Amino acid sequence: MSNTIWSVDEHLEDVLAAVEPLEPIELQLPDAQGCVLVEDVTVPLALPPFDNSSMDGYAVRVADVAGASEEFPAVLTVIGDVAAGSGELPSVGPGEAARIMTGAPLPPGAEAVVPVEWTDGGTGGGAATGMRAASDAPEGASGEVRVHRPAEARAHVRARGSDVQAGDLALAAGTVLGPPQIGLLAAIGRGTVKVRPRPRVVVVSTGSELVQPGEKLGEGQIYDSNSFALAAAARDAGAIAYRVGAVTDDAETLRATVEDQLIRADLLVTTGGVSVGAYDVVKEALSSVGDEDEPGGGIDFRKLAMQPGKPQGFGSIGPDHTPLLALPGNPVSSYVSFELFVRPAIRTLMGLPDVHRPRARAALRADKALTSPAARRQFLRGTYDEGASAVTPVGGSGSHLIAALAQADCLIVIPEDVTSVEPGSEVEVVLLG
Repeated sequence: MSNTIWSVDEHLEDVLAAVEPLEPIELQLPDAQGCVLVEDVTVPLALPPFDNSSMDGYAVRVADVAGASEEFPAVLTVIGDVAAGSGELPSVGPGEAARIMTGAPLPPGAEAVVPVEWTDGGTGGGAATGMRAASDAPEGASGEVRVHRPAEARAHVRARGSDVQAGDLALAAGTVLGPPQIGLLAAIGRGTVKVRPRPRVVVVSTGSELVQPGEKLGEGQIYDSNSFALAAAARDAGAIAYRVGAVTDDAETLRATVEDQLIRADLLVTTGGVSVGAYDVVKEALSSVGDEDEPGGGIDFRKLAMQPGKPQGFGSIGPDHTPLLALPGNPVSSYVSFELFVRPAIRTLMGLPDVHRPRARAALRADKALTSPAARRQFLRGTYDEGASAVTPVGGSGSHLIAALAQADCLIVIPEDVTSVEPGSEVEVVLLG
């Protein structure tokens, strides 16, 4: 770790310059959720592919129900049933109607659908009996139905292509595939899609004092919260996250752990053991995994002009030069560092055009002025009131105050050249929600 002080922006620029989007692959739809599309997808067939009913009811000709009322209903002969998925369709002629189910194709001759609620339900009384399955209906005419209201042409009919037309752009390259997008791809018949896969991120926490939640604490021990928080943050960013339980402060153990994880990592994140006086084990372990003699190999440990999160490490390790970010061990420091550096790296691997959290300007709500060390960019926790464009600090500036972090939904940014911010002043906030 040199004595050079790096700015937040310089470190982030280095990180993003070394990370490239993952190579596209073809995935089945269930596996493509959360991935970024790398090709425009056009519609091969219209949706819906045929005129169909939006209601359970009767397919009719408009002229046959013109003037129909409760007192003088139109009496039509029911010639059969049309269910969703029907192949051969009955042809509706003058004075005729066909029972039809929601989603079923509109039969030839029919011009509209009257809902079953506008009728007497058909011969036999009651809607349930009138809408019985085709297999229960007698051959030929299936009785009569009385229609109590007129219907305009195309009433309750979903037109062919009313959703999308063949040749339309369904989804553009760069789209993140969520549930609605997956549904659209399935609806137009796409079983696979070309995407950039979700990055595989391995989180390793270090520290002999760390114990896994659920186990009993001994003297001088604390629970490992960082690996859980950062793995969750990686998933929130869009990655597939693997959490490795705390590794003791032993260079050989850490080296072996990292080497084991390389096979399933597109990005490695370590937390702990990077501060001055305590980074030697981590530095030794990570340096020996990397290929410092090869271009792009090895880990560089740095001091950043920021609070919290001054000590940072970044580089690549292993034969494939897998990117690795070494974060501080204090919970707030590690989480803030993740948001500033790791999350943008994950989003870059995904191939997203916008890799940063949204930012806003807000008025500071506070009882007294906020102070900040000179020449450091400080990130304080806060709660953001969008309606009032205001932000309230939560907790203090200590990097161990994880309870306050759990209440925050933004980071308040105090620039390097500002040492005091008065209540009511406008500040920049990084929105975490």
